[in-house]
Parts: sequence; C-alpha cells; structure tokens
Amino acid sequence: MLDTNCSRVPVRRRSSPNPTFPPLLSHALGTPVFAPRTTPWPLVALFTAGYLAPYLLPTTVGRLDSDLPLSATQAGAVGSALLLSSATAGFVLASRVERVGARTLARLGLALALLGYGGAALTTAVPAVVAGAIVGGFGSGTATTVAATLIAGQKDPHRASTAGLLTVSALAGAVYLTVPHLGPGHGLPLAAIALTALAVWPLTGRLPAATPVAPTRQHKARLPHARSGLLLAAAMVCWSLAQNSLWGVSGRIGLEQAHLGEATVGVVFALGLGAGLTGVLAAGALGARLGRAVPIGGGTVLIAVCIALSASATDLGSFAAGEIAWNTLYPVVLSYLIGLAASLDPRGRWAVLVGSASSLGTAAGPLTGSVLSAQAGFPAMGAVLGAGLLVIALPMTAVALHTGGRPLLPGAIRRRGGHPAALVAAATGTPTGAIPEIGAPEQPVVEIHVEAAAVPAQRAYDKAGSEVF
Repeated sequence: MLDTNCSRVPVRRRSSPNPTFPPLLSHALGTPVFAPRTTPWPLVALFTAGYLAPYLLPTTVGRLDSDLPLSATQAGAVGSALLLSSATAGFVLASRVERVGARTLARLGLALALLGYGGAALTTAVPAVVAGAIVGGFGSGTATTVAATLIAGQKDPHRASTAGLLTVSALAGAVYLTVPHLGPGHGLPLAAIALTALAVWPLTGRLPAATPVAPTRQHKARLPHARSGLLLAAAMVCWSLAQNSLWGVSGRIGLEQAHLGEATVGVVFALGLGAGLTGVLAAGALGARLGRAVPIGGGTVLIAVCIALSASATDLGSFAAGEIAWNTLYPVVLSYLIGLAASLDPRGRWAVLVGSASSLGTAAGPLTGSVLSAQAGFPAMGAVLGAGLLVIALPMTAVALHTGGRPLLPGAIRRRGGHPAALVAAATGTPTGAIPEIGAPEQPVVEIHVEAAAVPAQRAYDKAGSEVF
C-alpha cells in the first residue's frame, strides 16, 4: 500500500469466513500457519537404494579385480560402466517423472536394480557380470532420479537429502563391516545392493502416481537460471570425478601401498562412513546459517587436502586419517550441493540434471583413478586430483554466492522484485508449502516513497457499500 505523504493508510483486513483458509493466502496476509516438519521416509529409502551402488564402489571394483579374470583397469572400467548407466537414466528421465508417475518409475528402477545386480552376483561369466552391472546401474539411476525430483519439491529439501545421506552412509558402513567376514566372491556387495532394492519396494506404494493434466505454461517453460545451472552441472562433473577417482582406488591404496588386510581396510571404510554420519548431522543442524558458499567452497578446499593425504598414505595411521577426514567432509559438501541444485528449480529438473552430471563424473572416476595410479602412482594421482578440486571450487562458490538470495525452500520468492506471494503461487503453480514462513530473512519489506499530493483517507465503505480490505 503506497502512502503519498510517507504516512500509513489504515487497512482493515477481513477475516476469512472459511476455517480452512488456504495456506498460501495465510502466508500472504500474515495469518500464522503451523505445518509439522516430517521426514519423507519413502523418499529417503528410495534415495538410499539409488545411492548405495556408488558408496560400495571400492569393494565392488576390488572384488571384481580379485575374483574374476580382470585387471585393475578393467575392473575400474566395469565400475565406470555401471555409473555411466546410472547417469544415463538421469538424463533420459529428468523431465518424465511427473508424466509417467513417481511410483511407476521407482518400481521400474528397483526391479532393474534387483535383476541386474542380482544376476551379476549369481554368475562368474564376465560378459554377464558386465551386463548385469549396466542394467543394475540404470535401475539405480532411475531410483535416484525419482528421489531427487520429489525431494526438490519438499518444503525443506536439505532436510530430506541429509536424511538420505545418513541412511545410505549407515547402510554402506554396515556392509563394509560385514562383507569381509562372509568370505571371498564378487557377488556379495552386488547382492547387498539387490537386496536393498527389494526391501525398499513395499514403500513405493506411498509415492504419487501419474497425474495426467493438460499442458500449462509452467510445463512448457524453459529451465530457470540456465547459466547458474549449466555452470554448476559442469563443475559437478569434475568435482565428482575427483571424489570417485580416489574412492574407486581407495581399497587398492590400503591393500597395496599401506599394506593392510581387507578386514582392516573395511573397518577404516566403516569408520569413515560413520564419521560421515557425524558430518551430515552437523550439516543438518547448521542448515543455512552460513549460507551455501562457505560450506561448498571451503569444504572443497579441505577435501582436496584429504585426497592428497589419503593417496600418499603408507601406513594405517595416515590411511585412516585421510579416509576418515575425507568421508566426513564429502557428504557435508554434497548435501549443500544437492540443496543448491534443488533451489534453482522447484520442479526438480535442475536437481536431476545436476545429479546426472555428477554421475557422469562419478562414472569416469574409477577408470580415471586406475589409469592415473597405474601411470604415475597413487601420490601423484592425489596431487593431480587435489589441484583440480582447488580450481573447481571457484565456479561452484560463485554459483552459491550468485544464488544466495534464494532460500533453501524451493519455489520461494526472490528478494528483489516479484509479485505478492499469493499471486506468484497462483500463476506458477508453486506448491503450498513453498512460501517462506513469517519472519524469513529472504523477503525484506521495502517502504516506497512517492512525491505527490496526499490522498484523503478513505472511509470504511465506498458508495456501493462494499467493505475496503
């Protein structure tokens, strides 16, 4: 409401006759609305099923190398093929989740993961193992795509992604502690991924089904914030490549360079993933207090140091220190990157596309790490990866700073410009839980001064007798 004399015009608000006042208008008019924050456990479980394969990559690649007639480079190539298939699923299905239906796609992905990984675990024929890994990887990517799309539409995507990282870290840590005591064989880690997909299947009944609607302007709209999204996607390819180049050969570093046994290496990995749980809990408690630029940029610099330390380890102490510190920081930075991608588009398209770009880097990681370590040794590989991360930290921090005005909640209104909350929601189809709560710092109130003659205060009722509100 403008006041031409910099004085305030009294405005009478009419209370809503409807006890179920729409939440969007309640936010717009200042009516307090209290919505309990609940964790979407079906999405968390689906997230876990999709992310478990990359988390178990070191033991998967190591056992392919030791139990099948494959060299270290060939085993790394199989791991890369698995992750490349997962990334392909993300790119293919990024814009189809709403149309096909989250429940249908989630069940398809879990079925492919069960058949692919389960089949690869039951055979020793190399072509069948490779084919099963590729099919299972596509299933993992499908599950991850559905989870990322739905998490981006949550009121608090950072909370949901943090819960997902907690569960997948805990499950992977349990597998690392258990598998070495179950005997040799390449099939054990693959069977663990397949059984996880089977266990998550019953929870898909709580996911939304397909809701075909007539095309709207929102569905035809191009991706918002294209430059920021593309820069973040390109940076994520290199960031994930560096992370998984180390992760793909970490088992070999412990066995060959640090001269440790498989059980000891498994304990170190489990401790690292346990430390990752602590890091994710800290990230969840910290939330947006420091923004995203500091955790993403500063965390990436620290990760570069950890990679160099781990790759040069020659004993248990240095190997454990590098791996545990790296595993503590990696999921923290990843959770903020997921939240950053989700904030760029409330429909979740950038979250899926950036995640798929990350999967491309993750897919190239095992092969890149194997080639670099074979050609130059583990310490030189760590130095190259660390230097690359220092360079990549700059554009990711720039995107985080550029989008710092957008809150962690998807669909929330930017600080500058825009229409009132209710009008934006009505025009764009923003979810009802996406409008920031009262007192949120992302929506400051600006008082506008206009040089003009004062307008006399209006009466409560005009000539027609309608109430002014």
